[in-house]
Amino acid sequence: MESIETVAVGSGRVGPAERRSTAFTDIDFDKPGRQVGFFHIPQSPDDDAWGTVRIPLAVIANGTGPTVILEGGNHGDEYEGPIALGEIIRDLDPGTIQGRLILIPAINLPAVVAGKRTSPVDGLNFNRTFPGDPAGTITRQISAYVQDVLLPRGDAFLDLHSGGSSLDILPSAIVEPAADPAHLRRNIDAVLAFDAPITVVVDNLGEPRTATAAAVAAGLTVVGTEMAGAGTVSLDALDICRRGVRSVLAHLGVLDASFAAPRRPDPKVYEVAGAASYVLAGDDGVFEPYHRNGAEVRAGQPAGRIHFLHDPGRAPAELRTGADGIVYARRQPGRVRPGNCCLVVASPYRGSLG
Repeated sequence: MESIETVAVGSGRVGPAERRSTAFTDIDFDKPGRQVGFFHIPQSPDDDAWGTVRIPLAVIANGTGPTVILEGGNHGDEYEGPIALGEIIRDLDPGTIQGRLILIPAINLPAVVAGKRTSPVDGLNFNRTFPGDPAGTITRQISAYVQDVLLPRGDAFLDLHSGGSSLDILPSAIVEPAADPAHLRRNIDAVLAFDAPITVVVDNLGEPRTATAAAVAAGLTVVGTEMAGAGTVSLDALDICRRGVRSVLAHLGVLDASFAAPRRPDPKVYEVAGAASYVLAGDDGVFEPYHRNGAEVRAGQPAGRIHFLHDPGRAPAELRTGADGIVYARRQPGRVRPGNCCLVVASPYRGSLG
């Protein structure tokens, strides 16, 4: 059992020189073959004096090659990624790989068990807690383990999301921007290898506290996804996710090229270009969208309207788009309050793919 009472950040690429943690694992990261276990975050809640939160962790290793970290369950109501990673853990023959896979299919375990976006333990969104805090709440301790223990071991990082319960989103692979052009090129090449129906560059308005932003800062090649959503399992998106993960692993040299699916000849690449890409509610009511996902829209065009069911004499409030592009995502529950994201527009990517 590996104690992590003192965690050295490792490569020196991220974080302070040393952070203390009580996390531990039954996994030997350097052992070949297949291991399926947990890393543990000690917890002492009301009903368990000396318990732990057990986060599923698997390592599949063979030969020499890159280390790829695959994460699912970043939000607990996003299901395609955890399903696809569970299948790899159970079914992938270690003899078919060259390198090491570190798989964390339900990283935000309390949220996964609850089927919620945020953790029911501390109310935090795991994807806004990096670099975490090994002495903080459960969610911050989990992100600190990823930051301090897992990322320094990795060469590449796959973070498998969907729209969750609040968004219905076009199945897509996501490019996390990187300041270094060569690093950005690596990210784009790996995301294009995933071969989703569309590729979208998303910087989350410059948010540095996400898992993918932390992985980029640590120097890893990074691939993200958004696989449908609406709080369900999409069969089409799950198939895209299964094929995409294997194709990226083939691109990275962990799997043989025969595992990669044939690529689309003309990839469609978009970007969520900033604040104008988001249509936000300004009122409390029920949102009626005017456009289906994938529809082309223009800046200033009516996007939908908010109905006031409690006040039928009041005219609905119309919302308008702020950017040209396609409808990339729509709010899944009809009920909205001020600040809710009702619609996201993805615009044609202005950067270079050459």
